[in-house]
Amino acid sequence: MAHTPEEVLKELKARKFAPIYFLQGDEPYFIDLISDYIEKNVVPEVERGFNQVVLYGKEASLGTILSHARKFPMMADRQLVLVKEAQNIPDLGKEEGQKLLLSYLSNPLPSTVLVLAHKHKKLDGRSSLKKELEKKSIFVEAEKIKDWKLNDWIDSYFKELGHHIDTHAAQLLADSIGNNLEVLTNEVGKMLLNFSESTRFSVDHISKYVGIHKEYNNFELTKAIGTRDVHKANVIIHYFIQNPKNHPVIPIFSLLYSYFSKVVLLHKAGPLPESQLASMLGIHPYALKEYVLAARNYKLGKVIDVFKYLKEADLRFKGVDAGSMSEGEILRELVYKIVH
Repeated sequence: MAHTPEEVLKELKARKFAPIYFLQGDEPYFIDLISDYIEKNVVPEVERGFNQVVLYGKEASLGTILSHARKFPMMADRQLVLVKEAQNIPDLGKEEGQKLLLSYLSNPLPSTVLVLAHKHKKLDGRSSLKKELEKKSIFVEAEKIKDWKLNDWIDSYFKELGHHIDTHAAQLLADSIGNNLEVLTNEVGKMLLNFSESTRFSVDHISKYVGIHKEYNNFELTKAIGTRDVHKANVIIHYFIQNPKNHPVIPIFSLLYSYFSKVVLLHKAGPLPESQLASMLGIHPYALKEYVLAARNYKLGKVIDVFKYLKEADLRFKGVDAGSMSEGEILRELVYKIVH
């Protein structure tokens, strides 16, 4: 059975350690969070020279890893064998290597804590190895946070750190950074260095310390386009063009494609409860009103035209029929066609 990262961290903080942890999935943040906690807390610092081994998958076969795991701790209760980048273990995908790991799973050394941090990849769900790991290890599936859950996750993260964040500020972080939790938590961490006491963070804080302009950002751009606020959309695009390193064109194309894809879903959905609509669109209920207004402003035929404009802009960015147009001019023309 797969465990959630939150469940595993709760057990670890209660000093309940298991013989084997297998951490896999698309969200490296959770894998690093668990691995780092284990590395800092399983073996006391004074004992780590003898009883803590950190290996990297590319440089260690399963034979080598399990040889370390079968050793007894030296004058201590337990030892740690931590394998980072375990997805690169050369024989993990081979039958011989899997047999070695399966054999160890059937009889692990109780005094060893073996951690395999398998990032960015997942084992074949049909394999006997995965099935045995789910039964006989603490098996974690580290999944990306869904977009519609990201605001709630940000809110919980701030509370866990002893702070609070306004809904609009959380939305700004979510829309500007997305669900890359490594980048998001790093930016939040740098901001928190400036605050020693519990603080409620607003849009102004995010603008000042994270460097996301409170008026000129991706969230405000899609809002201006959705409401057909031509003046504001042009002002934001002008700011983006003046700051191309912070606002590259391709992510903006992707953002607009995603935005109008949700508008299409609304057109096709018909009358449904708000909670059901938000879930269907994969957004926080807080943002639903904006999409409902956009659907009123952009009939289905116009939305189909928007997708054509996006395709044309993408091709021009790649040099097809672009002439002497700059990236900024391509972006400006795209937004003009959408909002007019």
